Amino acid sequence: MNLPNGITAARMAGTAALLLVRPLTPGFYILYTLTGLTDVLDGWIARRTGTASDFGARLDSAADLLFYTVVLCKLFPILDARMPPEIWYAVGGVLLLRLLGYAVAAVRYRRFAALHTKLNKLTGLCVFSIAYLLDSPALVPVCCLICLLAAIAAGQELLLHLFG
Repeated sequence: MNLPNGITAARMAGTAALLLVRPLTPGFYILYTLTGLTDVLDGWIARRTGTASDFGARLDSAADLLFYTVVLCKLFPILDARMPPEIWYAVGGVLLLRLLGYAVAAVRYRRFAALHTKLNKLTGLCVFSIAYLLDSPALVPVCCLICLLAAIAAGQELLLHLFG
């Protein structure tokens, strides 16, 4: 296993450890931040060392999916109490659009394909930042903007899978 894939595997282990930590505690934020840093480092190191691969990209996508699933499970009760229903409808719409893009890619390429576009990376960074804003009065308006960005990114990815 090369270094970038090892870092991605460490992110997956850190994500699993998040399951054992109470949300919004210092331990949670330390693990959360470290897993976020590994998400940035694995791709950067892979590109710099020429070790980027299809397997590494798929492993990174799987690690991202695992991370966001665990974090959503841990933070959903907090977010649910602080978000209006309209946000959840928007999130559902974005998820459907993203799933449609994945389905199109699966049919077209006969495998799972998630694109690491700049908009997808920016969306990931913004979604990641939500955990740090849970006690901020700006939480709801920021989440509205993130939903808009996520919809644009998911739409771009769908169009790239359809016509790219």
